[in-house]
Amino acid sequence: MKTSDLFVKCLEAEGVTHIFGVPGEENADVMISLLDSDIEFVLCRHEQAAAFAADTYGRLTGKAGVCLATLGPGATNLVTGVADANMDRAPLVCIIGQGSTKRLHKESHQNMDAIAMFKPITKWAHSIYDPDNVPEVVRKAFKVAEAEKPGATCIELPEDIAKGEVDLSPMRVNKTRRAAADHKAVREAVDLIGEAKSPIILAGNGAVRKRAAVQLQRLAHKAGIGVVNTFMGKGALPRSDDHCLMTMGLQGRDYINIALDEADLVIAVGYDLVEYSPDFWNLHGGKKIIHIDFWPAEVDQYYPVDVDIVSDVADALWQINEELNNRFTADDRLPLFDIADRAKLRAAMLDDFAMEKDDQSFPMKPQKILWDVREHLGPSDILISDVGAHKMWISRYYQCDDANTCLISNGFCTMGFALPGAMGAKIANPDAKILSICGDAGFLMNVQDLETLVRLKLNVVIMVWVDGEYGLIKWKQQNSFDGKHSELAFNNPDFELLAKSFGMWGRTLTEASQVPDALTEAYAQEGPALIAVPVDYAENLKLTARLGDLNFTI
Repeated sequence: MKTSDLFVKCLEAEGVTHIFGVPGEENADVMISLLDSDIEFVLCRHEQAAAFAADTYGRLTGKAGVCLATLGPGATNLVTGVADANMDRAPLVCIIGQGSTKRLHKESHQNMDAIAMFKPITKWAHSIYDPDNVPEVVRKAFKVAEAEKPGATCIELPEDIAKGEVDLSPMRVNKTRRAAADHKAVREAVDLIGEAKSPIILAGNGAVRKRAAVQLQRLAHKAGIGVVNTFMGKGALPRSDDHCLMTMGLQGRDYINIALDEADLVIAVGYDLVEYSPDFWNLHGGKKIIHIDFWPAEVDQYYPVDVDIVSDVADALWQINEELNNRFTADDRLPLFDIADRAKLRAAMLDDFAMEKDDQSFPMKPQKILWDVREHLGPSDILISDVGAHKMWISRYYQCDDANTCLISNGFCTMGFALPGAMGAKIANPDAKILSICGDAGFLMNVQDLETLVRLKLNVVIMVWVDGEYGLIKWKQQNSFDGKHSELAFNNPDFELLAKSFGMWGRTLTEASQVPDALTEAYAQEGPALIAVPVDYAENLKLTARLGDLNFTI
């Protein structure tokens, strides 16, 4: 058969149902082969948007999302989205076209070494030099992308190879079982838990993958230990659970930093240092640390690990739970700690979150917007946060009931992520409400794919927080330079007219009371909807000052 036909059959064997992308001349053979396939090609308006859509699709399904672009500028446009998936641990396979192998050795049209470009931002990147290599290359790309820790891989298919003839079949897809935890390491971990006076569990990105959250919840309850999550570990414990101590991540002082300061043992579960550096919570050292993850702990002077459990996270937690049963059930010592000791801390945080819930000032306070959003969305609905000042507010104030219901780019921290990310999320979870929250800067970075959402009639809601500045940069500059900041202001379009020009519903709010009704109307649309909310970012420095003066005793 034609090589491009075999390539598509290999994608089908991997369970691919959607490919997000922008085609070009050099991958025309693959596009024509897709016409005879059940795989749906989602035509996007920018390659970066295609990569972000594949990123969120991969995070939510556990199967690699797939994006496609042509050579040269098509490939370079993919780069930011692919790097985001790789550093945020989302399984993704990107497919790029390439010119004929007969001209790659010399100066020629759009010719560049794309594989060399992708190697630093992927787990594996390779070009197909021979049609007979197609089954192996495709199988390896998906196997590597989906293996823990997941990330991005890249396949390059030159146009002359795609046109070739081949007599092969796709490789069989077999599951790879992840390694079990070492029993000695498990016993050492339980030794430290038994000796601790004030332990805390730190749940990271890896705690919400591969069923790890279920075993994590068992451990928290069995041992009586509170759980704090990173931005990307939201939902590892439901927000209603007495063991849930909410989210860490603001670099300033906060309630949860006080709890971490007084902890003598930190049990880090699926914790990625790319999310939040340990010098923010272990600056002075002195803590015992148990590291439980799919990879060995990173070498960092602020993260000196006492026990390094390298295995499937769910299995490691299961073994620890069993070892706790074996040691402490007979003398009725479980739970080892009284979670009621954390009740004062939880109550203080919950009161803090609710402080502005009835505030009617306008432009709106971030706390009030997020209170109304949380009240509107159900436990399984999904919020996708772009990067900007709003991300910091979402991370602190928006808590979750289930894992993977708040997606934040926090490893690579990429503006422009949320709007196309909503596309991938809706295709992966068609029955869930999908809300994308963007700043006005990040929103306009991928605004073109509103057209894609309209064309596909995907009912996602894009909420834009409007302040006319790069708000997060301003916040950080003001904190670092005695209130001074560089020029960061810009102009915005009329958001209602912008939505109308794309053929979709849109509204700019004029009162704080309008958020609930606007959300209800937005989700009643047949396609996407846009809500612009003027926001009062004077609250940024107020939060910094309030937390800086925080005086709280656990």
